[in-house]
Amino acid sequence: MEQKDYSEITPEIIHLAELSRISGKIASELFTKYDVKRGLRDLNGKGVLAGLTNISDVRATEVIDGVSVPAHGRLFYRGYDVEDLVHGFSSENRFGFEEVAYLLLFGELPTVKETEDFKNLLSGYRTLPTSFVRDIIMKAPSKDMMNTLARSVLTLYSYDDKADDTSLPNVLRQCLQLISLFPLLSIYGYQAYSHYHDGNSLFIHSPLPELSTAENILHILRPDSSYTPLEAKILDVALVLHMEHGGGNNSTFTTHVITSSLTDTYSTMAAALASLKGPRHGGANIKVVQMFDEMMDSVTDWEDEEQVRGYLHKLLNKEAFDHSGLIYGVGHAIYSKSDPRAKVFKAFVGKLSEEKGLTKEFNLYSMVERLAPEVIAEQRPIYKGVSVNVDFYSGFVYKMLGLPSELYTPIFAIARIVGWSAHRMEELSNNGKIIRPAYKPIHEAELPYTPIGDR
Repeated sequence: MEQKDYSEITPEIIHLAELSRISGKIASELFTKYDVKRGLRDLNGKGVLAGLTNISDVRATEVIDGVSVPAHGRLFYRGYDVEDLVHGFSSENRFGFEEVAYLLLFGELPTVKETEDFKNLLSGYRTLPTSFVRDIIMKAPSKDMMNTLARSVLTLYSYDDKADDTSLPNVLRQCLQLISLFPLLSIYGYQAYSHYHDGNSLFIHSPLPELSTAENILHILRPDSSYTPLEAKILDVALVLHMEHGGGNNSTFTTHVITSSLTDTYSTMAAALASLKGPRHGGANIKVVQMFDEMMDSVTDWEDEEQVRGYLHKLLNKEAFDHSGLIYGVGHAIYSKSDPRAKVFKAFVGKLSEEKGLTKEFNLYSMVERLAPEVIAEQRPIYKGVSVNVDFYSGFVYKMLGLPSELYTPIFAIARIVGWSAHRMEELSNNGKIIRPAYKPIHEAELPYTPIGDR
């Protein structure tokens, strides 16, 4: 029998897909007629309340004279302003990932001893089962590291004697192990792909127990395992800023939904990874870098505001880059006047650009940050304001760190699994019902069945 090409889209598939599209199309006015919130958001973009959380808080408005108005964004982890947290550990020249992870998971800032004990706990879990790299990661390497990461997570289920136990102690143990292993699974997956598909040398470095999570990422990834203190510090800040962002973002909501069914931790985290992989969620920083690459090729003078402004107009008019009409990294579903994560990040980005000799590029980013809201306001109605988001600078940071673009979204996942774990524990702690939203059927007619020979 001839080998079938499973990637081929045949004429039959095209025909059936068109039938599916036609049958699945719902008139947009019906959403208004039945007061259905598309994307679980109202007309102003505000999310529909679907639950309660004590883990983090995203604030982008303030009430003045009884009216809610846009305000500079603020992000709180367990009641602590993320700006204060970053300033706290960075001013004392400490790494913050482990400290802030402890805060999100257990609800309080750790003492010196608790921090050290927690670091040791994570370090002890930072080892894969025997032959896992050879038998799982090195086999059938994928070009997409998020798929590789999800596959590895699901495979770890087979190595866990208590995989289906959803008691809190066991789930916490599983979450801590996955938090520790995500960097290894991501980077080893990339190394395998880089070796087998691109012909590069294969490097599989073991993590070092004395290193922080950020340091281990650079140590494992780089052939010579070297990095500067500033490189490790800014990667650590990036992990903290991406660690959590409320219960309403797509992947965290997915975590709540899947957890509510009482499925296992590995399936839950694989589902969250599938959500984060989507370009509308976790892949935006790659688009920002690609957009700037084209901008730097198209604009002859990076200091000429009129040239830069002209390119931004072309982006909005679908005349440049991917012709989507978007300026990537600008705008957010919640924040309007500012994204606190971008604000915190920018100071560190400037320092790294100096170390790397890329101040011209950083100045271009800063100019676009200033000009983009003006350009958007000139061409489109702005209801709540617009500003750059954390993706605007994170891709630039990862590029300066020499991280391959294939790892941009996995780095996001390495950070966000802490938030997912906290939300999974919260969902289980409240012992709620399975999350089951309602969809209104709009096909009102009752159709008589027609025998197959009469159709």
